[in-house]
Amino acid sequence: MKIKPLFDNISIKQADIFTITVVFLLTMVFVGLLVEEMYEEYESSLKQSAQIESYDIKDTELQQKNQKKLKTLLISTVLAIVTLSFILFAIFLGINNLFNKFLQKDTETFLDFFKKAVDREEMMDEKSIFFKDFKEMVGYANEMVSKINEQKRSLKSLNLELEERVKRKTAALLQINENLQKEKNFSQDLLKAQKEFLRYTVHETNTPLSVILTSIELYLKSHPKDRQLSKIEAAAKNIFSIYDDLSYLVKKDHIEYKKKPINLNNFLNSRIDFFREVAEFSLVKFEYTPPQEEMYVHINETKLQRIIDNTLTNAIKYTLPKESAYVELLKMGAYVKFSVSSKSKIIQDTDKVFEAYYREEKSRDGFGLGLRLVKSICDEEGVEVGVVSEDLMTTFNYKFKLMGN
Repeated sequence: MKIKPLFDNISIKQADIFTITVVFLLTMVFVGLLVEEMYEEYESSLKQSAQIESYDIKDTELQQKNQKKLKTLLISTVLAIVTLSFILFAIFLGINNLFNKFLQKDTETFLDFFKKAVDREEMMDEKSIFFKDFKEMVGYANEMVSKINEQKRSLKSLNLELEERVKRKTAALLQINENLQKEKNFSQDLLKAQKEFLRYTVHETNTPLSVILTSIELYLKSHPKDRQLSKIEAAAKNIFSIYDDLSYLVKKDHIEYKKKPINLNNFLNSRIDFFREVAEFSLVKFEYTPPQEEMYVHINETKLQRIIDNTLTNAIKYTLPKESAYVELLKMGAYVKFSVSSKSKIIQDTDKVFEAYYREEKSRDGFGLGLRLVKSICDEEGVEVGVVSEDLMTTFNYKFKLMGN
């Protein structure tokens, strides 16, 4: 526990009263001691006088008269000392009060000066101070207040400058925000227009594509297939695959793609047959041996078709001419692995092939969106996807969970 000092936070007036009280008490003690000493000397004198007079003088009246004179002298002396002490104390008290008034005046002058210095820039007059010590302090006080006022003016000027800068910056930011909002609105309108155009294009493309493919099939029933017709069929199927990608992108945020059991072997066979003509036209051959047992997966058909179609068309596009693309379905416990392997140029960065607009061979046609679409579907459906690219073979792997597991 901290002990508070005896004279902590004492005022000048309180210190003055304390000093006067102490001086008064010391004076009383001094007078008391002086009187006591004189009284002892008086008693000693009386005893000596009584002894002398007992031998020389036998007159009792004379003895009494001498004792009375001594007592009167003692009382007069004590009264004189006490009176003198009070006079000296009064003189000290008067001088002390006078100097205290000067001290209080100087102190109040300093206090008023510092109070006014908060709001007004005024200097203290040295002539208004009595004590020399305080006069020396006037110069330091004026210098201190002058520096403080100078700093206040500097800070005020700086604040005004900062406020002006903030106003300019705010105005500039508001203008930038307004421009950004305009650009945002324009981009949103443009994106909306693009979506509308894409939706319209997809809708309008479906019918002519279906007509082209149907017409080719009807024509082939009564006519032999030639190279030109094969080109037309391959191109139409490529367009149909792109159409399916666009259709999925347009609709995926607006409709719910429901899942159902799908025989993965039968579905894969149908998509290989669909792209067989396209592969042969590109001098690529699909090699696929169906597994002995049926394998079912629980997934949406449209999403599964986008995975398989993009993987097959990617193999057709990048497999070296006159080489085979090997398609495989392999059961692995509770999963089935669908893989497509072919001899092609090595993929330098396998982590980027699923990024949007990424194409290692810039000369190839396309936007690089197919595999990005595949990756997003695999992430949604919990399908593990991977790419291995080496000197002899590049392989795309997909791991689906089998139904019932």
